[in-house]
Amino acid sequence: TIKSKDMPVQFVVAGKAHPNDREGKEIIQRILKFAKKEEVRHRFVFLEDYDINIARYMVQGADIWLNTPRRPNEACGTSGMKAAVNGSLNLSILDGWWCEGFSEERGWSIGKGEDYKDIEYQDIVESQTLYNLLEDDVIPCFYERKRGNPPERWLRMMKESMKMALLNFSSHRMVREYTKRFYIPSFLNMNRLTANGAWEARELAGSKKRVEALWKDITIEKPSVVSKENYLVGDTFRITAKVSLGDLSPDDVVVQIYFGRMKSFDYLEQGQIREMNIHKELDHGVFVYACSITCSDSGRFGYTARVIPKGDNFFQNSPGLITWAKT
Repeated sequence: TIKSKDMPVQFVVAGKAHPNDREGKEIIQRILKFAKKEEVRHRFVFLEDYDINIARYMVQGADIWLNTPRRPNEACGTSGMKAAVNGSLNLSILDGWWCEGFSEERGWSIGKGEDYKDIEYQDIVESQTLYNLLEDDVIPCFYERKRGNPPERWLRMMKESMKMALLNFSSHRMVREYTKRFYIPSFLNMNRLTANGAWEARELAGSKKRVEALWKDITIEKPSVVSKENYLVGDTFRITAKVSLGDLSPDDVVVQIYFGRMKSFDYLEQGQIREMNIHKELDHGVFVYACSITCSDSGRFGYTARVIPKGDNFFQNSPGLITWAKT
């Protein structure tokens, strides 16, 4: 057991609850009531009227940034990012940004990301985990100072935390990524579409108008599997679907199988997509599409088929241009 006189800890608490957040208000009241006890009140400071100015001082001055939301209700946790940039080490539930930012080299996680249906049991488990972490690792790490020298492991973790936050959770990274992924491609795409008197843009608009006019004639029958009903993990089966494209051609569309674990009778959980290829042509505009799927997991799985336009996102995301298989 850690003796407070050997390894003292100071808690600084600040925050405001939403006017309608009764539970949040009660939590603050309970913290204040506890902090007033004679034996601990010299270890607690509560800062009133929490605002951005107080937050600025806290993220600069805290050694540990403690965050204990109930999974999975943390919206993001940007205060933890700011604390990390300033050299603070995060001690948090694995929720929000800390799911991505955590590693043992730069902070601590309360639990391993478990989800509980019983909230009271969740609070008990995670609070005990927090106390164990503080007593067995966090506080001893801070006071791990050989012959009065600085705490080397703590300093290494601070540096790793700062590098992680600056590289991955900063506006510089965001703007750089947006520029590479969106702004530059958009600029180049605009130049391509508007070159030669906007010839390619006019061609694209004409193709879209044609596909929209003929899309109503597309039909796709319920996909079928001609084999056994039950499969083992690792088995592969083939699915076929009869598709009538009307006056459209296979070059205008993409036929896909949409499959996944059955959550209910008519709902797929974590649906996956597999593109189908033409197996044979039955008649003008009528084709049999097929693809193979391997059972990667156990459980009840379902599937259906659909047709979407072929082309870039401008085409594929057009409202109304999707046809699902008949049920």
